[in-house]
Amino acid sequence: MTDPRPEPQRPEPMFNAPWPALLAAAAVIVPHILLLRADDATIESLALVPHDFWEGRWTGVVTSLFVHTGWVHAIMNAAFALAFGAPVARLLGLNGRGGGIFCLFYLVCGALAGLGYAMIHPDSVGGAVGASGAVSALMGAGWLVVNLVMAVTGSLFAMGATGVAWEAHLVGFAVGVLLIGPFAKWAGPQAQPEA
Repeated sequence: MTDPRPEPQRPEPMFNAPWPALLAAAAVIVPHILLLRADDATIESLALVPHDFWEGRWTGVVTSLFVHTGWVHAIMNAAFALAFGAPVARLLGLNGRGGGIFCLFYLVCGALAGLGYAMIHPDSVGGAVGASGAVSALMGAGWLVVNLVMAVTGSLFAMGATGVAWEAHLVGFAVGVLLIGPFAKWAGPQAQPEA
C-alpha cells in the first residue's frame, strides 16, 4: 500500500546563483574584509594610478579590482556582480571550462576598464580602486544575454501579440552609453557630479 500523502516540497534555495557569479561577488567581499586593517601604503600599492601605469607599473589594472573604498562600495559591486554575473555565467557554462572563461572575461574586462581610465586620465597621480569596470561589463553582457534569449524565444513570451523588440533594447543600451555624456554636458553644471 502506498502512502496517500504528497511528498513534502523542498524549499527553494535562498541563493540560486551560479557558482561563477558567487565567485565574482566573493572576489569583492573577501579581499575587502582582508584589507580592512591595511595601511594607506598597502592600499595605494594595489590601486591603479594612471601616471604610474604609463611609467611601467601595470599591476594596478588588475589588483585595483580587489580593493574597495568602504562597505557600501564593496556591497554594491558584489550585488551587481551577483545579479548580472548570473546570466553571463549560465551563457558561458557552469562546468569548469565555462567558469574559467567567466573568470577570464571578468578579469579582462576589469583590466580593460582600468586601461580606459588610465587613457582618459594619463597624468593622474590619484589611485582608483574597485571592480566597477568588471561589474559594468557583466551588466552589459547580462543585458545582452537576456536580449539574445528574447530573440530566440520572443514569440513564446509574446503569446500571440507582437514580438519583443530585443534589437531596440540593445541599440538603446549602446545609445545610452554613448549619449549620456553629451546630454549631461548639454544639461549644464547642475547635472555634473560634484568633485
